[in-house]
Amino acid sequence: MNTSDVIRLEDETETVRMGGVIAKHIGLGTTIFMHGDLGAGKTTMSRGIIQGFGHQGRVKSPTYTLVEPYELDMCSVYHFDLYRLADPEELEFMGFRDYFNDKAVCLIEWPEKGQDFLPQADLELYLTYADEQREIRFKANSEQGSEAVTKIIKSF
Repeated sequence: MNTSDVIRLEDETETVRMGGVIAKHIGLGTTIFMHGDLGAGKTTMSRGIIQGFGHQGRVKSPTYTLVEPYELDMCSVYHFDLYRLADPEELEFMGFRDYFNDKAVCLIEWPEKGQDFLPQADLELYLTYADEQREIRFKANSEQGSEAVTKIIKSF
């Protein structure tokens, strides 16, 4: 649909802050894909989004469990890390589709590992290295995603 300009994130604190801004401007039922190399900041961004929805505790990487659920007052946030997914069909066996509903936000790291088993993302985040910093680029794939990107960029 549309792609944003690149925003530079100075450090981990700013990446978490960006996650909080994203949480403020996305609606329930949003699916977000996060792309980037190992260490590019996908889990740090997820932490910011999850904390932005009100989670107070630690945010764990679901690398070995595939999904880490966060049942919060206003919604459920499901954080998926598909890096170690051996076969995309495994998603069907774990009841993957049940996580996607209008009262949840789904954050998916390494979505390319899920191939055709994933729903379309409303919003895609592309995190890349920029020297000692990170850069983020947004791609909106739905009207909801497009509205969110406009608000996020204005707010950051």
